[in-house]
Amino acid sequence: PQQKEDLYLCFLAWLFNLVRITDVSLPIAPAEDNRMQLLKPKEEDVGTKLKTLNQKPEVPKKMQINSFQGKNVKSLENDEKPSTSVPVVGNQAKHEKLEEDFASDEPPFKKIKSTTCPEGKPVKNLGGNKVKEEFEMNWDIVQALSEITNVEPWVCANLIRLFREENTIPFIARYRKELINNLEADALREVQQALEELRTVAKKTHTMIQKLKKEGKLSGCLLTALLNCRTLEELDHVTAPYKTGSKGTKAQRAKQLGLEPAALSLLQNPMELNLFSYIRPTTKGLSTIQEVEAGVQHILADIFAKDKDTLDFIRKLCQQRYICIQSALAKVSSKSGNEKDIDKFQLYHEFSCNIKNIHHHQILAINRGENLKILTVKVNIPDGVKNEFCWWCVNERWRPKQFLKPELMRILRNSVEDSYKRLIYPLLCREFRSKLTSDAEKESVMMFGRNLRQLLLTSPVRGRTLMGVDPGYKHGCKLAIISPTSQILHTDVVYLHSGQGFHEAEKIKRLLLRYSCNTVVIGNGTACRETEAYFADLIMKKYFAPLDVVYCIVSEAGASIYSVSPEASKEMPDLDPNLRSAVSIARRVQDPLAELVKIEPKHIGVGMYQHDVSQTLLKATLDSVVEECVSFVGVDINICSEILLRHIAGLNANRAKNIIEWREKNGPFINREQLKEVKGLGPKSFQQCAGFIRFNQEYIKTFCSNKKTELGSHELLTKAGAQGKKKSKPTPCASRQPNPLDQTCIHPESYNIAMTFLSFIGGNANDIGKSDMQQKVNAVIQKEGLEGIAKRLNTTVHTLQLIIDGLTQPEGFDIRTDFDKPDFKRSIVCFEDLSVGTVLTGKVENATPFGVFVDIGVGKAGLIPVRNITEAKLSKVKKKRSLGLGPGERVEVKVLNVDIPRLRITLDLIRVL
Repeated sequence: PQQKEDLYLCFLAWLFNLVRITDVSLPIAPAEDNRMQLLKPKEEDVGTKLKTLNQKPEVPKKMQINSFQGKNVKSLENDEKPSTSVPVVGNQAKHEKLEEDFASDEPPFKKIKSTTCPEGKPVKNLGGNKVKEEFEMNWDIVQALSEITNVEPWVCANLIRLFREENTIPFIARYRKELINNLEADALREVQQALEELRTVAKKTHTMIQKLKKEGKLSGCLLTALLNCRTLEELDHVTAPYKTGSKGTKAQRAKQLGLEPAALSLLQNPMELNLFSYIRPTTKGLSTIQEVEAGVQHILADIFAKDKDTLDFIRKLCQQRYICIQSALAKVSSKSGNEKDIDKFQLYHEFSCNIKNIHHHQILAINRGENLKILTVKVNIPDGVKNEFCWWCVNERWRPKQFLKPELMRILRNSVEDSYKRLIYPLLCREFRSKLTSDAEKESVMMFGRNLRQLLLTSPVRGRTLMGVDPGYKHGCKLAIISPTSQILHTDVVYLHSGQGFHEAEKIKRLLLRYSCNTVVIGNGTACRETEAYFADLIMKKYFAPLDVVYCIVSEAGASIYSVSPEASKEMPDLDPNLRSAVSIARRVQDPLAELVKIEPKHIGVGMYQHDVSQTLLKATLDSVVEECVSFVGVDINICSEILLRHIAGLNANRAKNIIEWREKNGPFINREQLKEVKGLGPKSFQQCAGFIRFNQEYIKTFCSNKKTELGSHELLTKAGAQGKKKSKPTPCASRQPNPLDQTCIHPESYNIAMTFLSFIGGNANDIGKSDMQQKVNAVIQKEGLEGIAKRLNTTVHTLQLIIDGLTQPEGFDIRTDFDKPDFKRSIVCFEDLSVGTVLTGKVENATPFGVFVDIGVGKAGLIPVRNITEAKLSKVKKKRSLGLGPGERVEVKVLNVDIPRLRITLDLIRVL
């Protein structure tokens, strides 16, 4: 029997080597699965693709133990090259099934088009899927990024290069659609964040490698384990014993006693192992056979816990089993804690949920309760996982090559159990908690970003004189009246809630009549409800006749912080800080974007658990959202403020300041090319910002004609005195002409194509935005189609569509017109008036993963649970924009439940208005 077993093992070894040599198959997607198409690698690269341990063909794992026989670093570097291979398609379906995510309702592959859709094909690729990184690992960054983000590999490869070239997200999302398969800005941010995380892991890994190499602690096994790490948790697990100040692990102390050869011999050559020969009566740790066995067990447990195949097996096993996270009320908090705080976490006093189904807000709530020492949290992995894992280790992965004596088999089994209980189980718990927390934080930040975008893109209310009201009790209500051009006309303070309401009503009426103001904007802070009731009562009595006055409620979050900021002092130096907040409240209705960018995004307050998430990630995401909104809306370079300019893609505070200084010194910009004359605005900055900067053509034409008249008069007066002198340099206006394309979203790099297209349709640049242009474009598209025209112009469909949009959009087009305006009202509804079945209209205040809060005008927002928000209830525009519901949306709702003692209102969504 022993000879047969040896012969069988030799045959398997030969078969394994044969498969390694001949397995150079390319990853070709099956015909029936169009979700993932990989670009074909170059033939010269095939031979360099070495399979990592987890990608080897299925053979008994006992044939792979030689990787732990202490290879030196040099030899390991030769035979353990970073892997750039991808799994063969035969196991792809199985792999995808095992790799399902923990979080519930995860999105499918983002924007991955089928092969039947021409827009989904990689029209242009920047050079294949192979990307050279500064720090090489045993995994391919493109493939890893694709697995994490569910974005196709060729798109990930393009994005890595685009980000490396310092392209901004707004620029990529608008002008490089063919390279990113038309991904939206949110998806680009996810990829960017995941890329930064992977690069952080790679950088820290190589820093640790250099440190360990310098200290002489780097072995071949350790180097392999380090280069296999994909997360910071894995890296911490591998490097924990080698950190400064660490006492060393049990395995390290056993190795120092010289027991490593015995441990390796137990796996490789157990017939010749004699543990009694290691006994040293005078040495602690080797004085008895029990101590020697314990040392060998610790070394083996450490080997098992750091083996990539072993960890991969237990992770996949856990993904197939029911793993739950549990929370309970902490004993200490139940005795000495604040009852009010404890009641907040009542839902989680005895809570248990599968980690695959738990919601993000539940994770954040559990973490907060744990940090406040109100809850205790643990991850429960069933015993069946441990039993199956131990059996697999003993009988498959770590099965010795030769027959084991009973006492040695006992040591092997104890080592596997010790490795699981002491090392692997805690690692799995940390990984699960870390991933759940990371996903929850990312979702919270992304939700914050989506809400912020919805708020920033609220449709502006132009052409109205507005009265802003900052409510208050003791210190009165601050008033500010602003003109349709945002100029401050009047400021005042009235005391509406101190017995002087009738007298103050006369003052308010005089102000409204004097400035012909029929719109009142009330901040939603302290005394908002009473102030709203005051104005609603006067409006219902037609007190302000002949004016038809309406009012609306807006969020005043951040207004107080802004009123004492340096920007506010510079903008309104002679105004009291208390009155500045009233001005800000009024301007939030007139032009929300221009006003809200003055405030740090996190102070606007439209998020969930924003104080519990990574503040660095939160700030980066929100700044990116602000940049995206300002860029997509666009700014008029000749009238916009410096604060607004800072948030244009490619610009910063210094460049914005230089643009304003150039404008003050040289007069208005005539065309986009003049931006290149601004100090600090190089080719890259110009490329990123040019497409988002607008020019009012009527204003520029008027300015240039006036300038020419002045120049002509000046030449007549100075003609005689100019003889014999050098000719002065022509002014910028004399040498530069306005370009009609500068008022569009077309990028300067596509101007030649745009002009060719205009010639093709028989159009004129002066007809941009007119109905004639739309008719000519439609006629050509119907005749030849977008693809045919794009081919004729030697461009992509995405670029052609952008050119068509720019030529046909009316002058002064604003993307915010598709978004909702504030909800203007004339009357008020009381909380007591509500009853089940009442139908109301309201405005969304905040959106969270568990539901949407709607202001229905009763002083308390109602909640629409997420289960009541179905796709059928959303309008076609909302579905097209993939925004769902967000702050500022007007909705029609029905009251489902009114809990008067707790002041809770549950609503059902009827439709989006």
